[in-house]
Amino acid sequence: MTIPYPSNQALPAFPEVEVPSGASRPRLAFLGTGYLGATYAICFAELGYEVLGFDVDEAKIAKLGAGQVPFHEPGLDELLRTNLASGRLRFTTSYETVADFADVHFICVGTPQRADGMGADLAYVEASVTNLARHLKRRALIVGKSTVPVGTAEWVEQLVAKHADPELGVEVAWSPEFLQEGFAVEDVLRPNRIVVGVRSEWSNGMLYAAHKGVFDLAATEDREVPLVVTDFATAELVKVAANAFLATKISFINAMAEVCEVAGGDVTQLAKAIGYDPRIGNRFLQAGVGFGGGCLPKDIRAFQARAQELGAGEALRFLHEVDLINQRRRTRVLTLAAELLGRRAGPAGPDLSGTRIAVLGSAFKPNSDDVRDAPALAVATALSTAGADVHVYDPQGMENARIKQPTLTYETSMVEAVTGAELVCVLTEWAEFRNADPFALGDLVAGKRVIDGRNCLDPARWARAGWLYRGMGRPTPAL
Repeated sequence: MTIPYPSNQALPAFPEVEVPSGASRPRLAFLGTGYLGATYAICFAELGYEVLGFDVDEAKIAKLGAGQVPFHEPGLDELLRTNLASGRLRFTTSYETVADFADVHFICVGTPQRADGMGADLAYVEASVTNLARHLKRRALIVGKSTVPVGTAEWVEQLVAKHADPELGVEVAWSPEFLQEGFAVEDVLRPNRIVVGVRSEWSNGMLYAAHKGVFDLAATEDREVPLVVTDFATAELVKVAANAFLATKISFINAMAEVCEVAGGDVTQLAKAIGYDPRIGNRFLQAGVGFGGGCLPKDIRAFQARAQELGAGEALRFLHEVDLINQRRRTRVLTLAAELLGRRAGPAGPDLSGTRIAVLGSAFKPNSDDVRDAPALAVATALSTAGADVHVYDPQGMENARIKQPTLTYETSMVEAVTGAELVCVLTEWAEFRNADPFALGDLVAGKRVIDGRNCLDPARWARAGWLYRGMGRPTPAL
């Protein structure tokens, strides 16, 4: 029987438990081998666990089994090949194989925005939990790791109760992920915290055993990993609350950029000054074209939708404005492009017909090939819709961008993208773009105009090279 946990009674922080499979440490399965599941599966195998990755996508599983990560994440390819060779890591498309193998099953499937509203689509969660529960033959712990609306864990418990043999004693827990694309390997191996939502001493003990490799690594490096043991609702809220806060901080500095543009201030200096305040900090105070990716945009919308369902919609009304500010930064680039090119905006927006524009960047951030809700790709599309001849280059995101927006022109290098361009837009802050030589690029373009959509360039240097520079919330440097 499941007991309330944590409770008012003093229970051990790290209770010893018997692993159902009889193995010396829990065998782990990660259901869903997208960015989240594949990264965790590979890294936990690196920590010494026996790991099985599962997905219904046969092509994805075949690729992973052959030692190829289906997305870009620094350092992950080598870890995949190493742990496949060691035998600690395998992949499958069989629910029966997963159920027979693992003691702890982490649900890592996608929770995209619903097509008919702002809420999260939990169809993949339901499918994975239901199919897994039907195949279980011994006690196991099912742990949600996907970002979900509060209340999902209790719903998953109901699914398990309906589809699993009640005699097995299958339990549910929740442990949100906090991966940053481009730094995900470190975030798994050396997390800044671990949060677990549990209902019993057994599930807490199993989760501790499943993370003991993380704690052991920290001990060898003389680090501490904070562990928060809490209830289901709090564990679910931690991730969406963190994302809402980060999105708010980004939109705040972008709102300040809007003010700086009309007041003549410099948002980069403003951000530096307020960032010295330890209550504020300087991270996520980089004004630009806003946030994107597969998490922040859809998560803040789903959070609003769930709060509305719970009768607390007023509490998160500010997130609507956060979203609006974020979207405005994308249209701001279109306005700046028209101004730099001397084009007037009509009722339908600016007409950029006949203009060649280079867009540097398509991924939503550097060190990633993720173009989901990427501001760079959205701006490139808007420029093309306005009639511009848009040439895009990104060091890693080209293939995904081409699938998402096949009508744009994609180049294989920065040089090819900027050659003949009348305007260059830097929209993802890759080091290659930040460190580009404006004097050398000036010999390739048809017009020395640049929009620094990430405020990552040196305005004075580009001005000295003869470029007409426009940043986001920054004054125009003198030529």
